[in-house]
Amino acid sequence: MHIERHIASTPWQQKVEDFVDNPIIQHAIVVLIILNAALLGLETSPEVMHAYGSELVLLDHVILGIFIIELVLLIIARGFDFFKDPWSVFDFAVIAIALVPATESLSVLRALRVLRVLRLINKVESMRKVVGGLLSCLPSLASVVSLILIIFYVSAVIATNLFGQAFPELFGGMGNTAFTLFQVMTLESWSDGIARPVMDKFPYAWIFFIFFILIATFVIVNLFIAVIVDSLTSGSSSEDSQAVRDQSDVLQSEMQAMRQELRELKALVLDQSKR
Repeated sequence: MHIERHIASTPWQQKVEDFVDNPIIQHAIVVLIILNAALLGLETSPEVMHAYGSELVLLDHVILGIFIIELVLLIIARGFDFFKDPWSVFDFAVIAIALVPATESLSVLRALRVLRVLRLINKVESMRKVVGGLLSCLPSLASVVSLILIIFYVSAVIATNLFGQAFPELFGGMGNTAFTLFQVMTLESWSDGIARPVMDKFPYAWIFFIFFILIATFVIVNLFIAVIVDSLTSGSSSEDSQAVRDQSDVLQSEMQAMRQELRELKALVLDQSKR
């Protein structure tokens, strides 16, 4: 479990920080997050709400109150430094959404209460590492997205010009063609629903579909996977390297301390021998 330490400005703030960061408290918060997610799922069942609706709502409010107390204590302990941490701001926003009155105009916010389960990412170190790796690979993913947009645009123009007049419902415009090509890329009913009807009128249309699937589906999807895996692997390698460097620094410090002790001992022995 990840517990991020902050340097409190006063002793009582440090005590509050230590209390909230206590492993028992943090494990309890994780359990409450999972329980709250289960409660929100049960609230979607009319039968369960009819039988235990008031109890579930009360329990949900109690758990929300505990989350609010945790955030208030962290804000007290960290002050404005609390809002300098993106994960803390995320927790604050998720809890704040739950406090907005669920009126008709803001009814969608009630459904967003389930976002509280995402707080697990901030509480579980392994999840946080995965998300950090995904965020670090966004620049590389942007290049892959740009590549697939170019492929989609070129393919959509070609398909619209080739098949638009004969199949306007599938290729009658850039919008329809792009959606059709997206369906082809996902391999959802692409053969019987799209390719074969087109091939009945254009026998060589299979060339276009095969090349598009090979490039868009297999090459691009594998590029996405390769970029993500490379980012996660490099992140783990850098963490391992940092851990090795930290251990090396500790060993060097201990060796220097031992050398200093040996010098002092040697000086003491020489001083005793002179006497």
